[in-house]
Amino acid sequence: MPLQVGLSRNKPYDALTPEALNMLQSIVELGSFAAAARKLGLVPSALTYRVRQLEDALDVLLFDRSTRQAKPTAAGRELLREGARLLNEMDAIASRVKRVATGWEAELTIAVDTIIAPSIIMELCAAFLAINPPTRLRLRDEALSGSIQALENGQADLAIGIPHEALILGQGIQHQPLGSIGFIFVVAPHHPLASAQNPITAELISQHRVVSVADSVQRGSGLTIGVAPGQDVLTVPSMAAKLDAQMRGLGCGFVPEPMARPYLEVGRLIEKQVHQIQRVTHSRYAWRQSASGPGRALQWWLSQLSQPATRQALIENHRTL
Repeated sequence: MPLQVGLSRNKPYDALTPEALNMLQSIVELGSFAAAARKLGLVPSALTYRVRQLEDALDVLLFDRSTRQAKPTAAGRELLREGARLLNEMDAIASRVKRVATGWEAELTIAVDTIIAPSIIMELCAAFLAINPPTRLRLRDEALSGSIQALENGQADLAIGIPHEALILGQGIQHQPLGSIGFIFVVAPHHPLASAQNPITAELISQHRVVSVADSVQRGSGLTIGVAPGQDVLTVPSMAAKLDAQMRGLGCGFVPEPMARPYLEVGRLIEKQVHQIQRVTHSRYAWRQSASGPGRALQWWLSQLSQPATRQALIENHRTL
């Protein structure tokens, strides 16, 4: 049955404005019409009237009126999902227009693998912001395949620290070498493997819990590195968390030598020789390449990454607090 609310029928495309979509998001986020009305500077009756107008235009109910909370119906949830996508697309259009006009991106998103030295990333951010660009910076923490997926899905403009195992690049993505990173097998001094005779075997390692970094990829199973079939595993979100877990004796595993070095020097970790080929990953950085070329913000970052000293620092200069 068509929804009758005593209002003149609006065309759907007239009703689906950014203001209307933001209004719905506010209602759902705050959980009530009254709270959303306060945020939007409206009286509750005015907000309710606007929602009714939108429902009338779409000929659906967007909120369940049987409860005091503002719970969206199935149709309301779908509109919120699609509305969020439309708002993001409108932001992207505005960004492209501004970039055409000034050459600067409105926002630059950088996906950074947790294997990269965070202090160097912050130094680069400070140097970039010191030139007072009109571009907002957004950083994303990623691991393993996550950085390249963020780039391919359009969630990032630049990815730093992509392992060669994850380097499956889509169309329009350029990449360059960042550097090679050696991995070493380490345990805490009180871990059972600390007293094992060198070199230790893969069979012996498989009898102990391994600490593994979870792939931050959002779709698919992602990469799993250094875990034997059937081996007990503690999965953590970052390489820094992996180091912390291993220093606590919660497990064993391979870690980047530059990250482990400060803890080896003070005795919080012990390196063990293993009956395996030395692990080395060849890391890269990649960026989205548009037909008109990189914007001025991306150009700045690519210029920094083209310098060997910067690339080495991103891999080597891990500092402890």
